[in-house]
Amino acid sequence: MRQVALVTGASRGIGRAVALELGRAGYAVCVNYLNSEEAARQVAEALRAGGSDAIALRADVADGAAVAEMVRRTEKELGPVTLLVNNAGVAGQAQFQDITDEMWNRYLAVNLGGARNTIRAVLPHMLSEKRGAIVNISSIWGLRGASCEVAYACTKAAIIALTRSLAMELAPSGIRVNCVAPGVIDTDMVQVLGRETLRDLAEQTPLGRLGRPEDIAHAVAFLASDKASFITGQVLGADGGFIV
Repeated sequence: MRQVALVTGASRGIGRAVALELGRAGYAVCVNYLNSEEAARQVAEALRAGGSDAIALRADVADGAAVAEMVRRTEKELGPVTLLVNNAGVAGQAQFQDITDEMWNRYLAVNLGGARNTIRAVLPHMLSEKRGAIVNISSIWGLRGASCEVAYACTKAAIIALTRSLAMELAPSGIRVNCVAPGVIDTDMVQVLGRETLRDLAEQTPLGRLGRPEDIAHAVAFLASDKASFITGQVLGADGGFIV
């Protein structure tokens, strides 16, 4: 069967690195995006230039109907999804008392609800074939608390619970579900913290540097591969030793 990956939030940062790594591993890739259309097209073009089939499709993962349509188009143009990487997410800092209902609900809808929507859309075919892999992207802040990031940390902790519970439920069907918990990764998302804070976070990391998007991509590719065929329900920390 052809290997087809759907990577959400794949126009930049970790998602982009994951999509490119999977292309090198032989996957056809659907590059999902919400706002960065040109960047997503560039990722798809880079994949095709490397010999992989690829498409870029817009969908807000918080919108179940939009996700279902994206999966339908992926199946039509590339084939059934055999690997789902739930990477799309929103983040930001705010003191708990300043978190608005709109912010709280959006974080839950994208970071957690988005994973539910994508899994629900790709699962029927995986169940019928009794094979497939799902890799969810959590965060070190889902493993330990983070001041002024309560909403984000809550969603990422929920992703870990989703991973572990769904892995148990789907294991009899031969479908593996795992999770990567990145540390502080040098992407646009963390640049808002400022150079001083990022320098401090790098110093707090035992390996002495921020992570690169490619570090997470390698972890995802491993969990998706046959080399991890006996691994499910696990949370792989890729954080330079930040949490030990």
